[in-house]
Amino acid sequence: MTTPHAIVIHAAGDLRIDPIAEPRPASDEAIIDIVYGGICGSDLHYWQHGAAGESLLRAPMVLGHEIVGIVGRAAADGSGPAMGARVAVHPATPAAEYVRHPADRPNIGGGGYLGSAARFPHRDGAFAHRVALPTRMLRALPDAVGWREAALVEPAGVAWHAVSRIGDVTGRSALVVGCGPIGLLAVAVLKARGATHITAVDLHDRPLEVARELGADAVLKQPGDAEILAIDADVVVESSGSHRGLDTAIRGAARGGTVAMVGLLPSGAQPVQISFAIARELDLRGSFRFNDEIDEVIRALADGDLRIDAAISHVRSWEAAAEAFALAADPTVSSKVLLQFREA
Repeated sequence: MTTPHAIVIHAAGDLRIDPIAEPRPASDEAIIDIVYGGICGSDLHYWQHGAAGESLLRAPMVLGHEIVGIVGRAAADGSGPAMGARVAVHPATPAAEYVRHPADRPNIGGGGYLGSAARFPHRDGAFAHRVALPTRMLRALPDAVGWREAALVEPAGVAWHAVSRIGDVTGRSALVVGCGPIGLLAVAVLKARGATHITAVDLHDRPLEVARELGADAVLKQPGDAEILAIDADVVVESSGSHRGLDTAIRGAARGGTVAMVGLLPSGAQPVQISFAIARELDLRGSFRFNDEIDEVIRALADGDLRIDAAISHVRSWEAAAEAFALAADPTVSSKVLLQFREA
């Protein structure tokens, strides 16, 4: 057996491929041989800035939480999928106690996440050849779900949760602001869940081309004020993570509309047209990660109701991690970039 390696962030701009020890699973953990890992915006933030939002990197950390693989060794306690099963991973560990929020919303109650520096010691991620993971994180993949689309179930779960925060979108017009990977997947989810006319907005041509492939009926590149106001969408998903994008989302919403804010803005005050939200009685709803929507995504992929393959722009070997991260950081040439750790 070859020595396992992992993609490790040591500091801002310091991404390395390091040898790691063989995983030593607890009784309720399985050994997962990783096949694909998707590079997330948070991975890019740790690489570029040494932080993702308020989560500051204080020690070297294995990146990666968008992962799929094969059970190389089943859990000793008999829980979870058998050896050889194809699995996706739910990367969250809910907090042991829920404080001042409903128990059915563990995503807002703290807890851990693979590849996160929110706590110290940090929680290593799974951009590695082999990792030990609790069986509660594992989701068996139906045969109908291919490896590459399966690698997108975690970010698609984020998009599914954002649309769920809005409610029933059947027959409603929709606007997606920001066509990075989450915005593109939000287009696909809105399409799958019955939105009738979807408009996508971005700063670049390529993301808008992909948005059309995923179901957008109209696309706008850097629209002006009049174009934004004319959108008049019943529901909006803001996924740019910028104050300009949030302002566009607010002004592009119809009176009485709902805006799901999934793009994570920087800390501090944000200059947006809140007066529009007040006068038009908009519902502004935060959306953070997801709960069990990953299971709904897997079912929708297996049924053929959700199609997300077009969101993948590049696949690179784990040995070319530096190139892959540089690609993922350039929205003019890429959308979702996958790392491949072994042949499927």
